[in-house]
Amino acid sequence: MAQKALTMDVAGMSCEHCKKAVEEALMTLEGVEKASVDLSKNIVEVNFDTEKTSEEDLKEAITAAGYEVQ
Repeated sequence: MAQKALTMDVAGMSCEHCKKAVEEALMTLEGVEKASVDLSKNIVEVNFDTEKTSEEDLKEAITAAGYEVQ
């Protein structure tokens, strides 16, 4: 198991609904252990297993939820 912590800048998040949508989209991916949005900084912090999911998968999940990874 290869754990990694990643912080990404995400545009378009402005409310609790946005926060919940991004966190839930990430948590559906296998290997994601924690996803936390900070609306004031427009960032998402994700802890995940690199053997089960990739940074690209994380970015695709955020994009599919309607937000843009910067």
